Amino acid sequence: MIAIENVLLSEEVVKAQFVCDLHKCKGGCCEDGDAGAPLELTEKKYIDDNYAAFEPYLTEAGKAEINKSGRYLYDEEFGWVTPTINGGICAYGFKDEHGIIKCGMEAAYYDGKTAWKKPISCHLYPLKVSETKTYTNVNYEPRETLCRPGCALGKKAKVPVYQFLKEAIIRKWGADFYEALHAVAIQYFDRKKIK
Repeated sequence: MIAIENVLLSEEVVKAQFVCDLHKCKGGCCEDGDAGAPLELTEKKYIDDNYAAFEPYLTEAGKAEINKSGRYLYDEEFGWVTPTINGGICAYGFKDEHGIIKCGMEAAYYDGKTAWKKPISCHLYPLKVSETKTYTNVNYEPRETLCRPGCALGKKAKVPVYQFLKEAIIRKWGADFYEALHAVAIQYFDRKKIK
């Protein structure tokens, strides 16, 4: 385990290599799961404040599900999550001309309509974050089949998962945290070379 402040990270965060291969996985993490995207409590307000900016990017089915279920809902196992369409694709998702699932929240962000990108759980994936009263736990949990192309591309490019997720890690915990994690990674790889 790697401990930085009150965050405990599995060693796989620096050891594993990963780069999303959207052309192969088609953004399947946006529709494959037991619930919608987990939300932090503050993110509910971001969604409410920015929904008008997201709405033009959503599918008719997505808008209908949001009108029916709400902009977010409470799941007994996962807490606050985005709604899904019939237990599948996130209600905020849409497929582009290549069949790749994109996020309506993120599309609005890239078009300059909002300063908020998307839920941090989505941005950090395939890292999963869980909270206890004392610590935040961070584990590397790619989906076995769906993320196989991303694992292969990461190994080919030799990109550790924490480097691939630099922007998301800084967004969640700050630049100093990322630099501390990078220093741990350098020590790990230096030790590996010595052996």
